[in-house]
Amino acid sequence: MESAFDRIVPKDLKLEKLGEGYQPAEGPIWIHEGNYLIFSAFRSDTMYKWSEEKGIEIFRSPSGKANGNTLDKQGRLITCEHGNRQVSRTEPDGTIVPMATNYQGKKFNSPNDVVVKSDGGIYFTDPPFGLRIDKIEDQQELDYCGVFRYSPDTGETTLLADDFVLPNGLTFSLDESLLYINDSDKTHIRVFDVKEDGTITNGRVFAEVDGNVVEGRPDGMKVDREGNVYCTGKGGVWIFDPDGNHLGVIPVPLKCANFAWGGSDWKSFFMACFDGLFMTRLKTPGVPLP
Repeated sequence: MESAFDRIVPKDLKLEKLGEGYQPAEGPIWIHEGNYLIFSAFRSDTMYKWSEEKGIEIFRSPSGKANGNTLDKQGRLITCEHGNRQVSRTEPDGTIVPMATNYQGKKFNSPNDVVVKSDGGIYFTDPPFGLRIDKIEDQQELDYCGVFRYSPDTGETTLLADDFVLPNGLTFSLDESLLYINDSDKTHIRVFDVKEDGTITNGRVFAEVDGNVVEGRPDGMKVDREGNVYCTGKGGVWIFDPDGNHLGVIPVPLKCANFAWGGSDWKSFFMACFDGLFMTRLKTPGVPLP
């Protein structure tokens, strides 16, 4: 009988290396309309794009030391910028619009990963990784690492949680009733109920993810079209069913930072790693983006 993991990941899984030298690659996101992938390399202050036709090209440089990326409901690129300590939006003409730039007059630490809810709300995590990399920890203005929601309609930023050590990846359940957020320090995933006003409550541990700084730890996180939760960790990308049962690990030869589905059928699986970008094919598709 085929296991739940085998229904998702082919037994003859093959990895294709698309590029290397990004230290690390981060924030991959598939642009369905253009049939290409965008990803970040924040240490080199550059964003890249990959397409089957042209391979890897520079998308934007400088990039504000971009990290996490997603799309809003209009298909516009939403980016967490370590260097500028903000969340921005890229308009169709290429104009970059700063959005969440501070909380109560204090600069964010270094916005890291981001997801957009169907009502347009932008949710993002704010660990101090960018400050540490640039060795400017003394410039941290917030005395916590928060999870925030930004409303494009009102321009208001709301603090959702301030009790994480290193909040990192986040993703909604398929019906958006739950928000999963991982903590790179505690190496676990927490899940929250999403209230009607977009805030979150009733946080509890959803799953433990084995990992560490050297071998990989909780970082990028997304759900597939069956509601399974994927999270980076030791050895590759860990998969949990909606009840938090660990199904298995998609193995990657390098420490994986983040990942995304893409392709015409959303079954191509891109993994942004230290220091390479890989692609494989899965049986279960990801959730399509605008």
